[in-house]
Amino acid sequence: MTDFSTGRPGLVALDIDGTLVDETGRMPERVRAAVQQVVRAGVPVVLATGRSWHGTQPVFEQLGLPPGPSVSSNGAVIVDHPPMRVRKEVTFDPSDVIERVQALAPEALIAVEMVGRGYRLTGHFPSGDLSGEMVVETPEQLAAQPVSRVIIRDPQRSDDEFIALAERLGLHGVSYFIGWSAWLDIAPEGIDKSTGLADVADGLEVAAGDVLAIGDGRNDIEMLTWAGRGVAMGQAPEDVARVADAVTAPFVEDGAALELERWFGGSTK
Repeated sequence: MTDFSTGRPGLVALDIDGTLVDETGRMPERVRAAVQQVVRAGVPVVLATGRSWHGTQPVFEQLGLPPGPSVSSNGAVIVDHPPMRVRKEVTFDPSDVIERVQALAPEALIAVEMVGRGYRLTGHFPSGDLSGEMVVETPEQLAAQPVSRVIIRDPQRSDDEFIALAERLGLHGVSYFIGWSAWLDIAPEGIDKSTGLADVADGLEVAAGDVLAIGDGRNDIEMLTWAGRGVAMGQAPEDVARVADAVTAPFVEDGAALELERWFGGSTK
């Protein structure tokens, strides 16, 4: 579907990494300006990301977004900002997942999110992977209380090896997302970016058919299929591009800006 009820989107949902910023955190000026065009048009812009809120906030502020909700942690956490208020946090018991990972991949790093603060983790992740406060704990300590998210990371494994690990883990009762590299994100069952966005859209009285969503990762698949117009970035994996309504240019060619300008006009810098 591409015919929005008002002729243009009623809500714009944006992934962050690979859509708004590159691996260094750089945001192209054209992309920032295009998002500002949406804001000036009075249309809500909702960030929908696998990042924690701690990692989402700097991008929210760099974009100059007005007070409103963001969907982080692959849909498990919805935060209103500013001022920062956790609107919703969905949690699950991580003990079974952590026990399985310890048995099948004892060398893998494990982290659980502390919303708005940082992470509790079994060891330090590669530089730049995580942000915020880092508290090193044993796997048993990580498993002792409900969490909104578990991250499994092993820099020594390939993407294909992590897909195989996810299958061997036999994950039931949770949702999981495989990242670009050896990274596995585990969320509460039935939770993904689309469920968080549906919650936000309901609150704003915007139908899913009037949502424009842009993303590039496997954790964007549900969001792209749920939205009235789901757009994959040009560098997205084939399985992501296949479910999208359209594919824009890659990040290096300002693909997100090109799609936004289609509906909201060019930059007025």
